[in-house]
Amino acid sequence: MEDSFYVHPTAVVEEGCEIGKGTKIWHFSHIMDGSRMGEDCNIGQNVVVSPGVVLGRNVKVQNNVSIYTGVVCEEDVFLGPSCVFTNVINPRSAVPRKNQYRETLVCRGASIGANATIVCGHRIGRYAMIGAGAVVTHDVPDYALVVGNPARQAGWVSEYGHRLAFDTSGIALCPETGQRYRLQDCRVERIS
Repeated sequence: MEDSFYVHPTAVVEEGCEIGKGTKIWHFSHIMDGSRMGEDCNIGQNVVVSPGVVLGRNVKVQNNVSIYTGVVCEEDVFLGPSCVFTNVINPRSAVPRKNQYRETLVCRGASIGANATIVCGHRIGRYAMIGAGAVVTHDVPDYALVVGNPARQAGWVSEYGHRLAFDTSGIALCPETGQRYRLQDCRVERIS
């Protein structure tokens, strides 16, 4: 099975992980028992993937990312350099709270920018884009662009990551693909 994925000699992959075909795990990363990765993932250097973490197919994790228990990333998610997830809302060194982990769901196609912090217990919507350094403290809608600390919505993006400019009828086109999107009731959906 190990021949179906690549692990750099300095990485630690514990027994009991599921790692999909074509996945690459680079320098000094630590993949813990009970984590699961889909096919064709790329795990950069110095990444920690904790027990119970699920990474879907084609997830790209850049260097120095910490993915803690409770995080689920669907397919095609991008995690930028040094972004971090939390898993307990009120951590204390002297108070054990391992039974209080909150789940964070990063939906298909979402991108999280460099040095962003995702506070646990939230949903990052499909194709959402989290700006570099943002601190996410609430759910993020599908296709939303959020920036800042705390993160606030600054617009909408296409599946290819381009800002969308909606006309008076609530329709926008992705400048790269020509895909059409509709904004209605503060929600965006792709319509072609």
